[in-house]
Parts: sequence; structure tokens; C-alpha cells
Amino acid sequence: MITEFKMPKMGESISEATIINWLKNVGDVVEAEETILEVATDKVDSEVPSPVTGIITEIRYQKDAVVAVGETLALIEADANAVAVKKTEEKPVAKENSTVSVTNTSSSPAQPIQLKCNPDAFLSPLIVSIAQKENLSLEEVQSIPGTGAEGRIRKSDVFNYLKNRKYPLQSKPIINNQQPTSTYPKPVIAFNEEKDYIIEMDRMRKMIADHMVYSKQTSPHVTSYLEVDVTNLVNWRNAVKDKFQEKYNEKLTFTPVFIDAVARAIADFPLINVSVDDKKIIVHKDINIGMATALPTGNLIVSVVRNANEKDIPTIAKTVNHLAVSARENKLKPEDVKGSTFTISNVGTFGSLMGTPIINQPEVAILALGIIKKRPEVITTEKGDEIAIRSMMFLSLSFDHRVVDGFLGGSFLKRVGDYLEKFDPNTPI
Repeated sequence: MITEFKMPKMGESISEATIINWLKNVGDVVEAEETILEVATDKVDSEVPSPVTGIITEIRYQKDAVVAVGETLALIEADANAVAVKKTEEKPVAKENSTVSVTNTSSSPAQPIQLKCNPDAFLSPLIVSIAQKENLSLEEVQSIPGTGAEGRIRKSDVFNYLKNRKYPLQSKPIINNQQPTSTYPKPVIAFNEEKDYIIEMDRMRKMIADHMVYSKQTSPHVTSYLEVDVTNLVNWRNAVKDKFQEKYNEKLTFTPVFIDAVARAIADFPLINVSVDDKKIIVHKDINIGMATALPTGNLIVSVVRNANEKDIPTIAKTVNHLAVSARENKLKPEDVKGSTFTISNVGTFGSLMGTPIINQPEVAILALGIIKKRPEVITTEKGDEIAIRSMMFLSLSFDHRVVDGFLGGSFLKRVGDYLEKFDPNTPI
């Protein structure tokens, strides 16, 4: 009996995954529930077990292939009494660079295209129109293999490429079918073989790089700054953190309070909680706060506190701690990093006074939280102006100027600051 080993559903709203590594080859015996495949969705890696005991007879997708949920990855001949098959030269064994026979049907996802720019490629007005609508760069279009006469790029070729396209290349746009010229040559990188060395980007770092470039190309970034006095908040946290630990068995950091303030401000200014789809603005009802977390590898991942506006501080604290530990131990689930509508980045954790964060697409704003430092400040009391030691911090809001203007961005940032400055030091835990 032949069993189809299919790409499982990895979480809500996840429609595809990338194959990282096969742990078994054609001809290998596998046990039911034995991990035979590693896949990735965004930056989260997952292990996929075999549904049955048997022998792998065919592998249809190889490493780095992007496969839709529900597609057949391999065929397994189910046999509870299966024994290891001795591999011979005649026995085909799937390897990373082997050619895999896949039946081409309209429902089968196309394999990732290896891009190589052809500057002489002819682009018809129709192709140019599609490229402009889909925000394709000139080099991207010229890199698409053409199936028309003499290699001409057809409409179907462009749409086939778009199905597999993750992020656009950093390049020049198409303007009236003319390639813009640059007078500035690419800088030559000095490399000393005796002193310098090369580090290959891992998969996650490549994704981060692509996503950051894509964000800067997509959104015209504007950053606003605000200094806030968080003395009341700091005093409250210092006073209750031990009792909080005893009561909830959770550490109390500043992050849950920051998330609570941001969620409340978003509820006041819902047009900061949107995404842009071409000429449409999608307003999200759910307030899902992304939390940028540094990993031991040096990479960065954004885990999500869902419906933060519906949670109290203890619940947010529990969620934040769980996500932070899971991120550091590489145990995040795909749904843990999906669906954020606004992101915060606590750059103060690393001692930074402030930052200019890059928007986490497809969101339209991101807030950086600087280090909390004690400084002498002029405050107004019943006796008049006095100098006092206060706990101060900077907030930096980067926003997409296509849909967020200075009034909305500034008003939202001020509201977050107000919630932090006016934090009630008598807030119960």
C-alpha cells in the first residue's frame, strides 16, 4: 500500500513551507512518527514525522523547494514488517543535487527559479504594465525565463514567477520600458586573504536581509522621537517584582507594560494598526503586538502577543516570557511568529539610547524603546521648578509615510508616552 507523505498544515494562515533537509533517502526504512523531514515557515523550523512505517519509494521535492500545504512530498510503501533495503549502484537514492521527476500539472507548485539577468530581453508593453502593477524591478523581469518565440517573456512566465517570488530584488524600477543608468560603480571590497575571512549567511540571515531591503524599498520611512519620564513605572516595578514572581511564578520585566501601553494607544488610534495593499488600506481589528527578540545566533525573530488589548499585565508577562524562552531555545511554533499588526523593538536592552527601526512589513509602524537612564531633570512641583533625579527614556517611532502622516504618527507616539508617564504607581498585581 502506497501512502502519500504530504506537506502538513503548520499553522493558521500558513500556506507553504520550505524544505530544509531530508533526514531519509529513497530506499530507507522509516518508522511511524519518526522525523524524516525538516521544513521552515518564515524563520521557524519544524520537524515532520512519517505517518506510517514503511519504505520511502519516491521523493518529489528536494532541499530549498517551496511546497504548498497539502502537496505530496514523497511516497512511502507502508509495511509494518519493513526491513532496510540495501543500496546498490542500481538503486536510485535521492540526493541534494539529484534530478527528481515531478509530474507537471496546473495544481503543482512551480520550483524556485534561478535568476540570471538578461539585459537584452525584449519586454512588451503588456509585460511592462504587469511589472509596474506588481512592483517588479527591471532586473527581475529580465531574469524571468521566457517560453515564447526566441525566448520572449510571456504573460504566463511573469505570473509563474510571481507565484514563487518572496521579496523583490534591490534594483531599478521599470519606467517607460527604459533602463535607468547609473554613473556610480559598485564599490570594490578590499579582501586580505591572510587577515580577512568570509562568513556565509545562514538561511535566517538571508531572510532578514531580504525583508529589511524589501521594507526600505516599499515604505518611505519617517522616524519621530519622544522623551518620556518613566519614574513612576520604574518605582512600581521595583516595588512589586518579587511579589509578582511569588504570585505568578513569572519574572516581571518592563516589556509587558510597554506592550500594554502600545495596545491601548493603538485602540485610541486604530489607523496605525493597518496594512497597505496596493491602493487599499486594510484596517486590522485584532491588535497583535510583535516583539523583536535577539537569538543566541545573532539573528532576530519577531514573536507575537495576540490580542494584547484584551490581556492584563500578568497575562501579557506570561506570554512574553514564554515567547522569549521559546525563541532562545528554537522552540517557537509557526503561529508564534505570524499575524503581528504592530511591532516593538527594545533597543535599550543592549544599552542603546534610541534607534531608527525598520518597519516589519506588511505593518506600517514600529516602535523602538531606548534604555532607561537616571538623569537630573527640571520638574514642576507645588514649590515651583526643581531639579530631581528621574528615570528617562526615548521612544522612536518609524512609520510608513504613504499612509501615516506626521499628525497621526506624532499623536500616537505622544499617547504611548502619556500612558507610560502617567502609569499609576499603585497599580495592583
